[in-house]
Amino acid sequence: MGEIIFVGLGMSKPEDMSVKALETLRSSDKIFAEFYTSKLIDSSIEDLENFIGKKITVLKRSDVEEHDTIIEEAKCGKVSFVTAGDPMSATTHVDIRLRAEKENIPTNLVHGVSIFTACAAAFGLQPYKFGRAVTIPFPEPGFLPASPYDNILENFERGLHTLILLDIKADESRYMTANIAMQWLLDAEERLHKNLITDTSLFCAGARIGSSTQKLVAGSPNSILCVDLGSPLHCLVMPGKLHFMEAESLCAFAGAPRSILNAD
Repeated sequence: MGEIIFVGLGMSKPEDMSVKALETLRSSDKIFAEFYTSKLIDSSIEDLENFIGKKITVLKRSDVEEHDTIIEEAKCGKVSFVTAGDPMSATTHVDIRLRAEKENIPTNLVHGVSIFTACAAAFGLQPYKFGRAVTIPFPEPGFLPASPYDNILENFERGLHTLILLDIKADESRYMTANIAMQWLLDAEERLHKNLITDTSLFCAGARIGSSTQKLVAGSPNSILCVDLGSPLHCLVMPGKLHFMEAESLCAFAGAPRSILNAD
């Protein structure tokens, strides 16, 4: 009987992974990866293979969610399943681990830095003041969910920040930008009329967080609509009630308007 080790690579380059992650991958019989939930910002699969010194099999969403490729390989060898960020940030990966446990295949975790902590740190926001994270989906005909907006509203009413993740269509090489996500939220406000977003609401937009080309901005919805953040990956944050040090951090690190320093 083999085992499955879920390995987080971090966010930017192969060099960002932990020593434990590198040792695990180099000692694995087989390495699988998926990059449809996220991806390494500054690196290709070839860069990763060269750094580890082993071949990596990249799986599509259907391979991971509908087939037992990883499970079958792990019945007779040491298999690593690698992802950008932290390996348990996606429910799909939890499902694989549960399926492995049902087959009596041992599993283990090697954690990596993820957007859930890196985003808060980059903006100087306190991680324990975040509520439920949401994902903005690409606009599709007939698909206008209210849940992302409603969850942000619930967090905001409780004074909590919201990490807003943006949709990825990796098989189509489509990565939602902060501009598109901001427009999605403005359209939702127009549709739902719950007074969450006004002309003076504060939003934070981050691009390539954790990389050498990281870019952070904070300002009104209109300023987020107009800013050019460059290539993906992007994310948004709608802050709730700010501690004075959080407000100072947003001014210092993301160019937020200094008027937020005087907000109640």
